[in-house]
Parts: sequence; structure tokens; C-alpha cells
Amino acid sequence: MTLEQPARKGNLLRTVKAVAWGFFGVRKNSAYQEDIAKLTPLHIIAVGLVAVVLFVVALVLFVKFVVVA
Repeated sequence: MTLEQPARKGNLLRTVKAVAWGFFGVRKNSAYQEDIAKLTPLHIIAVGLVAVVLFVVALVLFVKFVVVA
């Protein structure tokens, strides 16, 4: 007996939106449950890591801009 899980079909834009809302910490429960059903954890982790790197780079550039000005 094997239990088949439904195929998860998430796209990049939906994953980016889910990660962005996760950064803010504001999310409707219904949208959260829908994301859990449709997005793969590997995609969420990958997009999350890219978002963190971009955020850190943006902060470093901002600080350099403020210090120079």
C-alpha cells in the first residue's frame, strides 16, 4: 500500500510572494494553507535563501551610500 500525494504545482511568482509575505510576517491563514498545499519546500528554501542574500546586499549598499554621503 502506498499513499500517493497530490502533485504540487507551484510557480516561481507564487513562491516569491509566499516568501515575501513570510519576511513581513503577515499572512492570511487561508492563503498560508493554500501555499502549503501547492508549493514545494525545496523551492521555498531556495527562494528564501536568495531573498536573504539580496536583502543583506541591499543593506550593505544602503549603509555604504549613507556613510559616503
